[in-house]
Amino acid sequence: MSADNAPVVVGADGSRSAIGAVRWAAADAARHGSPLHIVYAIGVPIDVGPTLGYAPIDAESYRKAGQEALAEAREIATAAAATIGPIEIETVVREAAPVPLLRERSTTARILVVGTRGLGALRRGLLGSVSTSLARHAHCPVAVIPELAERTDGPVVVGTDCSPSSVHAIAVAFDQAARRGAELVAVTAWSEFYRYLSRAELAAEAESKLSDALAPWRTRYPEVAVRQVVAEERPARLLIDTAADARLLVVGSHGRGGFVGMTLGSVGQAVLHAAECPVIIARSAS
Repeated sequence: MSADNAPVVVGADGSRSAIGAVRWAAADAARHGSPLHIVYAIGVPIDVGPTLGYAPIDAESYRKAGQEALAEAREIATAAAATIGPIEIETVVREAAPVPLLRERSTTARILVVGTRGLGALRRGLLGSVSTSLARHAHCPVAVIPELAERTDGPVVVGTDCSPSSVHAIAVAFDQAARRGAELVAVTAWSEFYRYLSRAELAAEAESKLSDALAPWRTRYPEVAVRQVVAEERPARLLIDTAADARLLVVGSHGRGGFVGMTLGSVGQAVLHAAECPVIIARSAS
């Protein structure tokens, strides 16, 4: 499948969180002209048999529940995309565990979307086994969608350390801001680790590096209004505060300096604990 026609893949399980993820995924697919694949993993039933006092497992009932959840998800997706544009929807139900199924589907996806509860139960940030594994090992960017309704105003915020590895986060953020007609707020943190420079010099250097990192993307997306935020602050706190009124927060899957561990380390977990908006963990599709 060509990158231009790569689908948005969303995990669905009928939970409230998954419904929010389906809505977000459908809108994103419509904005990009991408097909939407809604995937339901019914798991691999373990039949313990009647000897332990349990009724025999009826695999067909699991498949039926999956089909019903997918039918509801299709209706929700169609409605969510209606005001943006038409989308092609494919539904998939498999007797498989969620992690390997969604990870396999991510190999051909433009972005993988999961809710913060239900699939993987991200109740306290990126702590659920399913979503943690997908955030670490998916082959494409991963969007983590909270139960709260998505804001339709506010900026797109991107956290960057200005290293080459952060280019994917910047690229995703500019693309999302352009398609939403939103302001882009680019955030970087600095510290007094390098004692041979004054605070003023450190701040100026961070500002210059951020400007350089954004320059090619400003040229590519001249319609996007950009605001830079550079501060001496803990990276997680700076991102959380800046994204308080954001419609979307984008972070990279790797980092250095102030943004080491942005995805699954202490900084990333702190962001996902507190962020009330959707979060995209950006990486190159592979």
